[in-house]
Amino acid sequence: MRIFKHGHACVRLESDGQVVVVDPGMFTAADALDGATAILITHEHPDHWTPELLGASDAPIFTIEAVAAQIWETAPAVAERVTVVAPGEQFDAGVPVTAVGEKHAIIHPELPHFDNSGYLIEIEGASVFHPGDALTTLPAAPDLLLLPVSAPWLKVSECIDYARAVGAPRSLAIHDAIYSEAGLNIVGGQLERLLAPTDQTYVRLTAGQEL
Repeated sequence: MRIFKHGHACVRLESDGQVVVVDPGMFTAADALDGATAILITHEHPDHWTPELLGASDAPIFTIEAVAAQIWETAPAVAERVTVVAPGEQFDAGVPVTAVGEKHAIIHPELPHFDNSGYLIEIEGASVFHPGDALTTLPAAPDLLLLPVSAPWLKVSECIDYARAVGAPRSLAIHDAIYSEAGLNIVGGQLERLLAPTDQTYVRLTAGQEL
């Protein structure tokens, strides 16, 4: 298996001819979708998908009802490739995937509470969890957590506690486009120091880098 970090929340997983791309949004370069065999979208915000990027690929798309409705409105030519998944559903995206969770983290009580699905992806005997914009935990620790590290709905202590609660031996930073490099270095230093006692490691990659 090969894992590439792309812009912001987008991650690309490759294995045995399958190329699964999660959350290609407005901070993601189009080449993240080159050769994609499946696209997973966690929720409706534009930093997680855009009509232009979906239109640049002919891969099947798996997502929740709220996103599917927006795709029908803004990119009807793409909508025929969409499969709607429900919380807890297991499905085949070329590799086994389970939809996990139902709601986006609360940004503010006066704003809408959006729907959100994380995805637990099984590849070559390993499990990778992309939670989208949520702090959803799992019954058992995955091998790799794609860890949101910067967001209007997230503070550093919550990020650290979430990584500990999920319990993955390794966390890869995602959702990292809205902090400065200095801010991301501060967050990274705290994660490295505070996850070390539980034998968990943290890494952040730049766009296009491979884990």
